[in-house]
Amino acid sequence: MDYLYIKALHVIFVVCWFAGLFYIVRLFIYTKEAYEKEEPAKSILTTQLTLMQKKLWYIITWPSFIGTFIFGTWMLILNPAILTFPWMWLKLIFVGLLALYHLQCHAYFKQQKAGVFKTSSFKLRLFNELATVFLVAIVFLIIVRSTGGLVWGMLGLFIFAALLMGGVYIYKKQRKAMEEKDNTPPTIPNN
Repeated sequence: MDYLYIKALHVIFVVCWFAGLFYIVRLFIYTKEAYEKEEPAKSILTTQLTLMQKKLWYIITWPSFIGTFIFGTWMLILNPAILTFPWMWLKLIFVGLLALYHLQCHAYFKQQKAGVFKTSSFKLRLFNELATVFLVAIVFLIIVRSTGGLVWGMLGLFIFAALLMGGVYIYKKQRKAMEEKDNTPPTIPNN
């Protein structure tokens, strides 16, 4: 029975961790775009957005990251036999990659906090979709618990990732077209 409580807490922290990762990158995007605006909007928006980043990062995302690893490790200690399954090792590899993603988010957080905006909003949008790929991979490995269809699963994952990236690219083109349309001066008909 104790194992189920630990598992429930692990899942709760995982959900909160992903929520933080999804939202923090959106805040990076909005902050980058606010930084490119004219004053006073630039100062007002970047100040507010960096405050939101700080609260999200330190109150939700980092504690959820730590809780995920504490309760996940605790589950492995209570049930070490689960490490005999290849799907669990693959899941742990994806979790390790997600931890690296988290650390890259921390690097972006520190840059923006210091007023450095090197990464374009388009690259941040692509980076944001990477968390979705990790989520899909980890959930499928936990629920299906099979490596038998691993090749097909990985192929599906790559197709899913390609579709996400394609969607971001299409969004970028549509957004650029809308901005150009909005900036076009009205024409006066010749009569």
